[in-house]
Amino acid sequence: MLMTQYAKMILELINQSGGHLTAEQLFLELKKKAPKVVQATVYNNLNTLCQEGLIRKMSIEGSPDRYDKIQKHDHLVCYRCGSISDRTFDDLTSALEKQLGKKIISYDLKVCYLCPKCREKDKGGII
Repeated sequence: MLMTQYAKMILELINQSGGHLTAEQLFLELKKKAPKVVQATVYNNLNTLCQEGLIRKMSIEGSPDRYDKIQKHDHLVCYRCGSISDRTFDDLTSALEKQLGKKIISYDLKVCYLCPKCREKDKGGII
């Protein structure tokens, strides 16, 4: 793949980010360095980067899609506020393959829970 200047800049923003950025957030950050960029360019490049396996898209119900580095890790997602944090759990590949009876290429683990801030607001209640 011949990467455009914008694709390189977007990939760099995602790989250097400590968070999980939306297309809108990426657009605003990119606009600081490339004022003439338009949103369609950001979306087109995000789609291409995902298709090429250079980034991954995280879809969470009720929230805009977020984009993340490709490095293997899992996610904790707050059921209430939607905050996302990275976690590295033990690799489940062999256990999943044993259950399925088939080889798998990869998996994406997203664990939903109630984050400490929301739990505090809820005073220990359950979702």
